[in-house]
Amino acid sequence: MKTKLYFTAIMFLGMMGVSNAQAQDPECMTNLSIFSEHAKVKNYDAAYEPWKKTYETCPQLNNAIYVYGERILKYKLEKATGADKEALANELMGLYDNKLKYFASKTSVGEAMVDKAMVKYDNKMADDAEMYAMMDEAFTKDKENFTNPKALYIYFSSLVDLHNAGKKDLQEVFDVYDNVTEKIETENEKITEKIAELLPKEEDGTLTSKEKKRLNSYNSYSEVYGKISGSVDSKLGALADCENLIPLYQKNFESKKGDLKWVKSAVGRMFSKECTDDPLFKQMVEVQAELDPSADVYVYLGTLKSKSGDTSGAVGDFNKALELETNARKQSNIAYKVATIYRRGSKSTARNYAQKAIDANPSNGKAYLLIASLYAGSANDCGSTPFEKRAIYWKAADMARKAGRVDPSLSGSASQAAASYSAKAPTKEMIFSAGMAGKTISFSCWVGGSIKVPSL
Repeated sequence: MKTKLYFTAIMFLGMMGVSNAQAQDPECMTNLSIFSEHAKVKNYDAAYEPWKKTYETCPQLNNAIYVYGERILKYKLEKATGADKEALANELMGLYDNKLKYFASKTSVGEAMVDKAMVKYDNKMADDAEMYAMMDEAFTKDKENFTNPKALYIYFSSLVDLHNAGKKDLQEVFDVYDNVTEKIETENEKITEKIAELLPKEEDGTLTSKEKKRLNSYNSYSEVYGKISGSVDSKLGALADCENLIPLYQKNFESKKGDLKWVKSAVGRMFSKECTDDPLFKQMVEVQAELDPSADVYVYLGTLKSKSGDTSGAVGDFNKALELETNARKQSNIAYKVATIYRRGSKSTARNYAQKAIDANPSNGKAYLLIASLYAGSANDCGSTPFEKRAIYWKAADMARKAGRVDPSLSGSASQAAASYSAKAPTKEMIFSAGMAGKTISFSCWVGGSIKVPSL
């Protein structure tokens, strides 16, 4: 029996890069095969003892020791209590250290540090101060591989709790908020780029089974990042309101006005929180213009001109911003910013800039949502009959759904918006009474285009 297991292990691991020296140990190979077979069918109780023997005797034998070992220990941790639970938690953290030691190519410093921190968090083994210190060290040492969405939230959340307890200042909260939100955006951008490559094939019905699995995985990850982003913003809450931002920036302005990173962060946050009426905003925009006359500066200058009534000057600045920016995603973000400025004024201008945002980055779901809201806000202006006026909501709902498809991180808000718009569109009874089933309605207002009435 042992001979059979030994050869089974050799075949199982033949292409997995085992350690040559340790592969010569028949007992290790036998135990490796035994625990692997048990772990594959999730019989973790039976897998534990042969796994532990292999792990302690031949830690370099194969990466399967660490892949299955993590699952085994997490399973046992869920069932354990008291001292046993703490011992298993420590064993799991040691496993992450050893994986980094023996199979560095299969993991990273950041992953190992985050995994260990999450063990402590999930098992209530660390307070906010220790949790924040562990997460901050991991983010600082290996930002590239700090991608765990839940860990990103805990990193920021623990800091806010420390601030609320009077142990951390507000500026540090803002600094980490910037870092975390930038990381979330970066990771989601990578995912939406992959989604954008597959969406045309999905619409054509030509996705392979592997591509379907990949697309589902990308959609799930993007949705998670969207939820975490919302949670981070909620956690920041009122701390970033104008009444807190302005005094903080006024206090630090003289000492920080030469720090470009600080100035850009401060101006960007005041802009996003609509604190642009305060004189400090104009003052800091002028400083940023001197330090770094970049595309964003022209967005801010255009905003100030727009507020003062200089429409032509504002448009000139906004277009200058788009000309200066060469990165497509950044250009898209600038166009979206401009679109939000015009949404309360000229809806057609707002749509034009939102469309520029989409043209630069087809994955910009926020631009689709903005256009949807512009359509919905024009119901009373489009159409000569109540039916035609309400028909615009179908067009708005379609645009909202498109937002969720191109950027699943927005799926929650996109689905909610689409449902809200659909509820305001003509009902089946109205379609039947008007005799409009299957017909096309054209919009002569600024929206233009048409919509086909659903068939009954």
